Amino acid sequence: MGRYVIRRLIQAIPVLLGATLLIFCIVFALPGDPIAALFGDKRPDAAIAEVLREQYHLNDPLLLQYWYYISGVLFRGDFGVNFADIPVSQIMAGKFQITLNLALTALVMEAVIGVGLGLWAALRRGKATDTMILASTLLLISVPTLVTGFVLQLLLGVKLKQWTGADIFPVAGTFAGWRSYLLPGFVLAGTSIAYLTRLTRTSLAETLRADYIRTATAKGLSRRRVIGRHGLRNALIPLVTYLGADLGNLMGGAVITETIFNLQGIGNQLFTSVYLREQPVVVGIVTVLVLVYILANLVVDLLYAVLDPRIRYE
Repeated sequence: MGRYVIRRLIQAIPVLLGATLLIFCIVFALPGDPIAALFGDKRPDAAIAEVLREQYHLNDPLLLQYWYYISGVLFRGDFGVNFADIPVSQIMAGKFQITLNLALTALVMEAVIGVGLGLWAALRRGKATDTMILASTLLLISVPTLVTGFVLQLLLGVKLKQWTGADIFPVAGTFAGWRSYLLPGFVLAGTSIAYLTRLTRTSLAETLRADYIRTATAKGLSRRRVIGRHGLRNALIPLVTYLGADLGNLMGGAVITETIFNLQGIGNQLFTSVYLREQPVVVGIVTVLVLVYILANLVVDLLYAVLDPRIRYE
C-alpha cells in the first residue's frame, strides 16, 4: 500500500506540471497588458511600466517565466506575488477556506441527498415514487445554476424570512457562520445531486440483480442486511469515484455560486485574476485545485480496498 501511494504521488508530478503549464500559456495568450490593467483607467508612465515588466519577468520568454514560477512552487513552496506585491499564498489563504467550506457543504448534501434518493428510487423501481424522483432530477439538471440560485434566494432567503420572521437561510455573505453555506451549498451541489441520484439508482438496481444477492436472500438473510451489507456496499464503488472527482469540480466551479451569494472565495478571486491577467494568482489557484484533484483521487483509490476486499494494491 505504501509503495502504491508513493508511486501515485510521483505520477502526479507530470500532471501538475502539465496542468500549470497549460493554464500559464492560456493566461499569457489573453489579450491586454497586465501592467496597464494594474493602473486601471490611468495611463502608466512608460519608464515605470518597463521597470514593472522587468521586475515581474514579463519581458522574458514564456517558458522562462514558467520556470521562475514552478521552481518557486516546487523547491520553496513559494507561489510568488501578484502585480501589487501581495504574496499569492496570502491572497489564497482566507478565500480558499471559504470555497473549501462551500465545497464540503455541497459534497455532504450531495452524498446524503443523492445516495438517499437513489436508494429510495432503486428499491421502488417502476413505481410512482421512482418516477417522481427521476422527474425531479431531470428538472434539477435542466435548470441553470444561475436560475436555481436566484429562485432559492427569493423563496427561502427572502419570502421565508417574511413569513416566519426567522433568518434561516442568509442570502449573501458569510456573517451567519455555517448557515451561510446552506443555500449556496445546495445550489452548487444541485446538478451533482441529480446525477448522483441517478447513478445510485442504476448501480444499486444492477447490484440487486446479481447472483450473490439472490444467494444471500435464499440463505434467509433479512432484506435490510442483504441491501445494506451486500448490495449497497458493492454499489458504492462507482459512487465513491464520482464523489471523489466531484470535490475538485465543486471547488473549481464555484464562480457563479460565489457571485450570486457574494462569497469572497477562490472562485471569485480566480475570475478577477483572469480579468486582470495576474498569471501568478491564476496559476497558483489552479495548482491548488490540481492538488485537490490528485489527493481526492488517491483517497478514492484507497477506499476501494475498504469497500471491496478483493482489491489490493501492490
